[in-house]
Parts: sequence; C-alpha cells; structure tokens
Amino acid sequence: MATLQRQTTIIVLFSGLTVLASMGIRQSFGLFLQPISDSLDLGREVFSLAIALQNVVFGLPLFGMIADRYGARWVVLGGALLYAAGCLLVPASSGPLGLYLTLGLIIGLGLGSTTYVVVLGAVARVVHPANRSTAFGIVTAAGSFGTFALVPGVQWVIVHDGWQASFVVSAALIGWVVLLAFGFPRRPSTHAARSHGEGTLLQALVRARGHSGYWLLNAGFFVCGFHVAFIATHLPSFLTDGGLPRMTGATALSLIGLCNIFGSSLFGWLGDRYRKKYLLSALYFCRAVVIGLFLFVPLTSFSALLFGGLIGFLWLATVPLTSGTVAQIFGARYLSTLYGIVFFSHQAGSFLGVWLAGLLYDSTGSYDPVWWLAIALGVVAALLHLPIADRPLQSANE
Repeated sequence: MATLQRQTTIIVLFSGLTVLASMGIRQSFGLFLQPISDSLDLGREVFSLAIALQNVVFGLPLFGMIADRYGARWVVLGGALLYAAGCLLVPASSGPLGLYLTLGLIIGLGLGSTTYVVVLGAVARVVHPANRSTAFGIVTAAGSFGTFALVPGVQWVIVHDGWQASFVVSAALIGWVVLLAFGFPRRPSTHAARSHGEGTLLQALVRARGHSGYWLLNAGFFVCGFHVAFIATHLPSFLTDGGLPRMTGATALSLIGLCNIFGSSLFGWLGDRYRKKYLLSALYFCRAVVIGLFLFVPLTSFSALLFGGLIGFLWLATVPLTSGTVAQIFGARYLSTLYGIVFFSHQAGSFLGVWLAGLLYDSTGSYDPVWWLAIALGVVAALLHLPIADRPLQSANE
C-alpha cells in the first residue's frame, strides 16, 4: 500500500513539473508575435499560422495512443528532446517556411508529447476514481503556475537580450523535462483495464463513437481551444495596439496563469463533488460574460490586468472537468487516447482562433470580430454541455 501511494505521489508530482515547464513556455509564445513579425518583416498572419499549425500538431491523438500502448516515459522523453530542439532552431528561421517547420511542426510534436493528454493518462491509472478530478486539477494548476512564473522572465529576456536569446533559454528549461521523464512508468499498468472491464482500444473507440455526450464534449472543447489560443497569442499585441506598455501584456498573461492555479484546483475539487457537465456549462457562460465586459469598459492597464485575472480563473479549469468526464464515462485505461481525440478538437479550435485573428487583423486592422465571435461561441458551449449523458457506461448498461 505504501509503495502504491509513493508511486502515485511521484507520478502526480512529475506530471505537474512536466506540464509546468512545457505549458509555461508555450503560453509565452504570444510575446513573440510582434518581435518576430517585425524582425523578419512578416505580417501577423504568418506567425499566427505557425502557431496555428503548432496547435494542430500539438493536438494529434497519436501521442495518447502511443502512451496507452507503450507507456508515458518514452513519449515524454522524446517529446522533451523535440521541444528543446525546436526552440533552438526557431532563431535560425529566416522566413515563413522556417517558422512553420520549427515553431509549428517540431515544437508542436514536443508539446503533444509533454502535456495534458499524455500525463493525465498516467495520472488516471494510479489515482482512485473518487479523487481523479482533484488530481487532474492539481496537474493543470501546475501548468498554470508555469505560465505565472515563466512568462515575465521570457519577456525580460526579450527586452534585454532579444527574442532569439529567449528561445535558447526556453530550450534549456525544457531540457529538465528529459530528466522528469524517468519518473513515469515504462509501460502502462493493466490494472485499470481489469478493474473497469474496458476491453481493447478498438472497443473503447467504438463505444466513444456511438456516445452522444462524447461528441458534445468534443464540440465544447473546440470552443475552449478557440478562446485560449486566441487570447494567449494575440492579447499582448491587442494591448500594445491600444497604447499600453509591452510589459502589461506579459503581466496579463502571467496573471492568467496565477489565477488559473486557483481556478483549476477549485474546479477540479468541485468536479469530484458535483456534476462536471454543469460546472463546464457555467465556466463557458462566465467566459462569454467576462469577454463581453472587457470589450465594453475603457482599455487601461487596470482593465487589462483585471481581465487577465478573471479570464485566468476560468482559463484551463475546463481541463480537469473535461478529461474527468471522459474518464468517468469510459474509464481510465484508454484515457490518453479518448481524451486525446477530444483534445484534438480543442486544438482545431486553437488553430482557428489563432489563424483567423491574424488573418482578420491583417485585412481589417482590428481584432473586434474575433472577440465577438469568442463571446458567441462561449454561449453555444454553455448550452452544449447541458444534455451530456455522463453516467459511467458500465452503470448505464446494468
């Protein structure tokens, strides 16, 4: 019993530290939009498309499938090496193709291997179902702490040493994840499969395909991806365009990370006590309200930082609830695969949010249409979660 508890603690701890580094660096990429676009004499759409491609690659379900089959250790290890290599290669880019290959493809592969899909699958197999949502919230909060801790530092390096040096520092930080990878199991445990009677991966996929709630979760998480990718990438430039100092954008992103530590932890805890679908519906509706209020009040440093704090509280609180709902319905054995598919929908939304914002800005000189679209999508997502059938399949079939 003591050995199992120690293993659980190690996996949750190492998962949190892995996501802290990986997502902390990822959430700083919006700071590079203007410096890289200006340095390479490119429009904002090129950088936006590189990040959009990164989001799609980041969300490929392949990483979860490999982790379910061979274990999280090797996936995290390989992903950390790719992530660090991508960061080192970005400064060598001289045009759109270089950005698409490094910032888009290589870093996207690294992110997909070192973030929520892979590590939450490992956590789900060792944590009791009654505490699973809370554990997911802790790991998600660690990623948010990475945003809070690392984004201001990245901005400081950009200002004092240039954006190229920032990517070298980021590569060094990601290098630590190579060591953390050895804290994950070499092979996935089969205990969860025996306990839940989940059968083969193909059977799990067939059950998910025929479950309406699974598709509604996919649709809702698409909206989440649209929101967070658009805001994380374009908020600093939106604030600078409005006449605010560059450091305001970095501070706003940092506050998003700080406040989401509390949001993810709280909603993860609530998810073990209340129906997750209703919590998700409330989260998306509150996002729409917060974005709407941000557009109506005058743009000042105070309103920007207040927006960062409020939207941050709601930021990735969807992750423990969405992944927890998937595990609740289908069990833990193939969570990395099944949640990976839902996460791909999230990243498809991320692609649209990042790329569309850059495209519309270059063509209209304004982000307003994307802000209003984000509000409408938040209301739609709030409604989509209400009819989800969230009972465990085993219970539903008894």
